[in-house]
Amino acid sequence: MTVRRKIIIGAVMLAVGFVVIAALWPEAILVETARVERGALQVTIDEEGETRVRDRFVVSAPVTGRLTRIELREGDPVEVNQVLAVIAPSPLNARERQEQLARVAAAEALQREAQEQVRRAQAELEQARRDRTRAEQLVKEGYATQQTVERARVAETTRANELQAARFRAQSAASEVNLARAGLVALNMHEKEEHLVPVRSPATGRVLHLTEKSERVVAAGAPLFTVGDPTRLEVVVDVLSADAVKIAEGMPVWLDHWGGAYPLRARVRTVEPAAFTKVSALGVEEQRVNIIADFIDAPEALGDGYRVNAHIVILDRENILKAPVSALFRQSQGWSMFVVMHGRAQARKVEVGSRNALEVEILRGVTEGEEVIRHPSNQITDGARVTVRRE
Repeated sequence: MTVRRKIIIGAVMLAVGFVVIAALWPEAILVETARVERGALQVTIDEEGETRVRDRFVVSAPVTGRLTRIELREGDPVEVNQVLAVIAPSPLNARERQEQLARVAAAEALQREAQEQVRRAQAELEQARRDRTRAEQLVKEGYATQQTVERARVAETTRANELQAARFRAQSAASEVNLARAGLVALNMHEKEEHLVPVRSPATGRVLHLTEKSERVVAAGAPLFTVGDPTRLEVVVDVLSADAVKIAEGMPVWLDHWGGAYPLRARVRTVEPAAFTKVSALGVEEQRVNIIADFIDAPEALGDGYRVNAHIVILDRENILKAPVSALFRQSQGWSMFVVMHGRAQARKVEVGSRNALEVEILRGVTEGEEVIRHPSNQITDGARVTVRRE
């Protein structure tokens, strides 16, 4: 065999080998990527909530008797001490007399307690004002940050709202005393059929709910009306107890899906100290906690019991190294990402921090500007060839 023939045969075999290798060589996997970059990261707790009138008062019957027909309807405006209904009291026996006297004593005790709460709220407001003044002075002298002043102002606003609420409660307690004392009038006048006991409004506002419209006999203490001011609204959001521990007073809240074209602002006023059990839509018992927030800008269109979607901001930071949550996958006991390096997927262990539904904070493992693979499939392994899909 001549040398030339050997060369030709060798070239053909080499070409066939290349064709076989090319046919068996795995194709590059098409992937979507995103860049690791710095920017703002906002973490929220998202739950459904509802609005409610902040100070609502349930007006009950002061005595047992015949309730005359009520002419008021839901939404009607009422003034403090306005007569809402009248009751023709039934004769009282000795036991009912003692009960009515005890009801008066209990109402008077609640009134004294409400008055003490007003004094305490007034003292706390004065202290909050002094703290705010000191914080402003410390900022001017360079010993404190602007955030300290903001917290002091939020605390002052909260204490002012608490004082106003305490005054409303004291006003309601005084009305309850008047209602209870009105019941005593029937003790000596029950033989006079024409005598009527008035039921008065404890506050200025509107009728939110009317329990009974028609004339009928009612027992003492039976609820008749719910009265409140619909312009003074708050938002109630129940969250998991595991999320409630991350929420603090003063945190901002965004409200959407309330029916308007723009989100509303609110601020957390109270994280209630006690949890309650609630069954989820899947039938799972959950421990949940009510979060109470005050509106910063509430539209007139909202009323009592309206549904909203609440987003409680527990973290809002700038200049955070972040990546898409969809790039994370579990490996061993930690988190990892695939980084595209020279056309191949390189597995990297990463340490993550805060996250929301779309983005996660990167503490260690990848650097700014690197491309990470989003939604990595099981086909992608360390060192696999990949092709980035470009839009």
